[in-house]
Amino acid sequence: MRISWILIIIILLLGASLVSSLLLSVSEAGTELYVTQSACVLAIILLIVFYRSVMKPIRSITNGIDLLREQDFSSRLSHVNQHEADKIVDMFNGMMVALKEERLRLREQNHFLDLLVDVSPMGILILSDADRIKTANKAAAAFLGFADSSALEGLTVDSLDSQLASVLSGLSQGQTVTERLNDSMIYRCSRLSFMDQGYPHPFLLIEKLTEEVMIAEKKSYEKVIRVIAHEVNNSMAGVNSMLSTARLMLSDSSDDYADLGEVVSVCEARCQSMSKFITAFADVVKIPEASLKPTDLNSLIESWRVMLESLCGRHGIKIEFRLEAQPIPVMTDTVLMEQVIINIVKNSAESIGSSGLITVATSASPATLTVTDNGPGIDPEAAKKLFSPFFSTKVNGHGIGLLFVSEVLHKHSCKFSLATGQDGLTRFSISFPDHKSAVPAFRSTALSFNLK
Repeated sequence: MRISWILIIIILLLGASLVSSLLLSVSEAGTELYVTQSACVLAIILLIVFYRSVMKPIRSITNGIDLLREQDFSSRLSHVNQHEADKIVDMFNGMMVALKEERLRLREQNHFLDLLVDVSPMGILILSDADRIKTANKAAAAFLGFADSSALEGLTVDSLDSQLASVLSGLSQGQTVTERLNDSMIYRCSRLSFMDQGYPHPFLLIEKLTEEVMIAEKKSYEKVIRVIAHEVNNSMAGVNSMLSTARLMLSDSSDDYADLGEVVSVCEARCQSMSKFITAFADVVKIPEASLKPTDLNSLIESWRVMLESLCGRHGIKIEFRLEAQPIPVMTDTVLMEQVIINIVKNSAESIGSSGLITVATSASPATLTVTDNGPGIDPEAAKKLFSPFFSTKVNGHGIGLLFVSEVLHKHSCKFSLATGQDGLTRFSISFPDHKSAVPAFRSTALSFNLK
């Protein structure tokens, strides 16, 4: 029972005793009765004073407990004009000041950390115990193909439709891997944890390494290619000169040396092929900077139509053009982009072999160019290495075609990917940056062309 009720019951009992004694005093008046009545009145007065003296600090302490329960650290308790109770009030108010300052400090730190996480170039995904995404920053959303980080909240990583999500979902606690994806992007992914309230909370860290790795790779193969090209071309020039002289001398001699002259001609042709081979590698490191100008993507593809049809026609491959009705303004270097499309269509044709179909399609919002073929597809393991320097799935491939494509598209700030979908079709998709405000209006182009 609460102390306040006990004191009230005592006061009521004393009051009842006093009333009873007053009723009896009419017939039995005496000194002892008056003394008893006076003692009861004094006891009631003292109990009332005691009640107020005890209950006031108790109410103050109860109010303080309510403030703590509500986490209202701005309010303060007032003094009750009792020395012992006021000491408790002062101690409580000092504790509230310390709690308020600590809360403000933690809020400032958390706000700073939130800002730091939000603007960090590294993607951060904080997970729940059920491996659902609780929080994601802008970088993580962009890496996973989401415009808004809040759209990721509540989802599981393995439910996301992207190659990067597949890498993340396969990580075990404490593991770090570096992966090159089918869009030439390179990421270092880690699954780590932090302690909060005595429990470990998992999170995923995504670090984009594309630019750093590509710069390091380019510096490495540039130096090697230049040295090899210099030595091979100098040697081949001297050998070619001697072989040419020998061929001329043998052509003026008798027929006995005709076979030898043929051998010399073959050697000379092989030396020239070697020079062209080395020159092709050297050209990769000499790609000029892109001179971007506004153009209509549909018109650009229309200007390449005959050349692409001819390229596919020699293999007996059908090519279709499915272009948007309205102009699609983009910023591009037409010379470099032409070489990119030739490489992509050529690779598609070579993967098909013969009697296949290649589709060149465009779409707006965002401006996208997609080349689709119905070839045998790309092996998942090979897909991770497609844009690695000098990697090729062809028997006699040199691995410089996709390297050139990757370099040029990066110079255009394009997003691109090369993968075989679940429908068995292989797609090379290129998304151009939004430059509509810088591009004037263009005349509409034709819609669709089929090679019969």
